[in-house]
Amino acid sequence: MFIIREALDVQPNNAASIKPRKAVLAALLLPGVAIYVFITIIPLFTAFGYSLTNWAIGPNRDFIGFDNYVRLMGDSVFWQAFRNNLVIVAGNLIVQMGIAFLLTVLFMSRAMRGKEFHRTVIFLPVVLSAVVVGFIWQMVYSNNFGMLNAVLRSLNMDSLIRLWLDDPKQVIYSVTLPLIWQYLGVPLMIFMSAVQGISKEVYEVCEIDGATGVKKAIYITFPLIYSSMKVAVMLSISSNMLVFSHILVLTGGGPGTSSMVLALYSYSTSFTRMQLGYGSAIAIGVFILSFGLVLIFKKLAEVGQSE
Repeated sequence: MFIIREALDVQPNNAASIKPRKAVLAALLLPGVAIYVFITIIPLFTAFGYSLTNWAIGPNRDFIGFDNYVRLMGDSVFWQAFRNNLVIVAGNLIVQMGIAFLLTVLFMSRAMRGKEFHRTVIFLPVVLSAVVVGFIWQMVYSNNFGMLNAVLRSLNMDSLIRLWLDDPKQVIYSVTLPLIWQYLGVPLMIFMSAVQGISKEVYEVCEIDGATGVKKAIYITFPLIYSSMKVAVMLSISSNMLVFSHILVLTGGGPGTSSMVLALYSYSTSFTRMQLGYGSAIAIGVFILSFGLVLIFKKLAEVGQSE
């Protein structure tokens, strides 16, 4: 007891004054901070150092300054990949967040039955490997043997059949749908957790005043979970700017570069063409663009909330 009391700086006769010492807090935080620094901060600075060289195949690395970044600014494939990432981000923000909010309102309804079962089913794809999801949706989209085209044929809707993964104008939307489906459970769980923190008395008063259904969702639920929605949106932006495995399995960035995304472009440049210096510059570019989008959204969200 004496040792525990010394570590937590507890006064013997005052249980309410439990306050860990700074050394104890530092010791508890140190492993997590060390892991974060090792797997995130150090690689980031290492990649920046590599991006200032012309490192290709072999051990030789000559310092070339910011030449890779000048080349990056004029790289049409890089900017096409960025536009594709923006399409994926927009699809997830509009469709995924919208469906998640509608499901949250639906689960609030007293008429809804089996809420726990439905939430589990919706969240289940989140725990699947992205590679597995990619192979599943390959079978869905296959031109000759895919389930989607087979269903359309059975319904005599042949006019809607497409080359879902082979049409350069269609493919980026096709690869966005699996991402929306797989990670729908993430914003749903965030919204549901936020709704559960709202006092039931608030809804009871609203129902007494006649605010039900759509009005209750728009004027009560939405404003009260706005902060949680901002968190969900920022997580969606950061994760979808780094999407990689789904695209690699589904299309490999093709046809041509029509479904190329930033993370895949950095990977293929570094480990397929072995231009490690330029690939590192692309990775730093991805970080800057992703961080910039999150900051822009954060600023817009703050402006919207203040108004």
